[in-house]
Amino acid sequence: MTVELTQFELLPLLRGALIARDNTPVVLQPSQAEPTVTISADGADVAEVAAAVAAALPTDLSLPATIKVTAGGAAAVVEASKLGGAATVPSSRQPEAGHASSRAGVVAGRVALVTGGAQGFGEEIVRSLHASGAWVFVADLNIDGATRLTEELGERATPIKVNVADEDSVRAMAEQVVATTGGIDLVVSNAGIARAGSVLSQELSAFQLSTEVNYVAFFLVTKHLGQILRQQHVAAPDWTTDIVQINSKSGLVGSNRNAAYAGSKFGGIGLVQSFALELVDHRVKVNAICPGNFLDGPLWSDPDNGLFVQYLRSGKVPGAKDVDDVRRFYESKVPMGRGTHGADVMRALFYIVEQDYETGQALPVTGGQVMLSS
Repeated sequence: MTVELTQFELLPLLRGALIARDNTPVVLQPSQAEPTVTISADGADVAEVAAAVAAALPTDLSLPATIKVTAGGAAAVVEASKLGGAATVPSSRQPEAGHASSRAGVVAGRVALVTGGAQGFGEEIVRSLHASGAWVFVADLNIDGATRLTEELGERATPIKVNVADEDSVRAMAEQVVATTGGIDLVVSNAGIARAGSVLSQELSAFQLSTEVNYVAFFLVTKHLGQILRQQHVAAPDWTTDIVQINSKSGLVGSNRNAAYAGSKFGGIGLVQSFALELVDHRVKVNAICPGNFLDGPLWSDPDNGLFVQYLRSGKVPGAKDVDDVRRFYESKVPMGRGTHGADVMRALFYIVEQDYETGQALPVTGGQVMLSS
């Protein structure tokens, strides 16, 4: 009996086997070259195929190497390589995990994807991950912006056009990831929108759009990219991967005249906790980062439809005569006196990836504006 596999299922198994062999992430890219090693494996289930692939890997195989792998009717020829400076994340059982200096390299050599990565927080996350040695997929509906960013970054950056609220689009994104790198290690679900307005007057369409992009999309991204992480885990049972939702302080406390946004973000925390309980079986950690207001980003400062403008129009800030009044009002609410910066979020993201013993958490990064309470 032979299990039927697709290339989408096969390549993460091969990548997992290579990761398990060296405890280091690898990249699998399509190759036209003659293979240096050929692996064939059949079995009654996916775990059996994964074990056969792992057993067939030559112990002296050095990377980069051209590999042909076949199983269950699926076949692929790929160039397997490690990114320069690839680093592993120390397990909590290893002595070096106790040294904070390890945090700087936790994403080096890993494959990451950032939704909404072409602008705002997403762009800052992309730039930081890339500068830290990761291969980064910039996934955005704004494909022109994503392409410009990846062209600026150069190698190890790939644009993907995606509508995160459309399942076919998200499925195609997952397939493109596997076809490009063979798998993934870090998913950052960052895409989001805000449509402020009173519950007494807001259009249903605006409420539904916030729900689709901020809540439903996180489900779709986790569903389809989580399948890759699960498949890798079959062949690399000790390798830990991460899904991180960029949530908001509005996922922790209500937001006046911004119920659509806050409600979708509260729901996101529920998904984080629920997904964490399920995916821990595949060594996938699922956590959220809840930033304060990114006042310098387009979500707030866009001159036509940014939150400064929306809040001024909706009267959310009593007495405000212009957007500068709105900005000063929100800065005054933060004990540390400023909005959140991209670097603040990245420190939290690196911590989450490095932390081997935490899942299902919502980490506030708010300058003290929102504090944890029991």
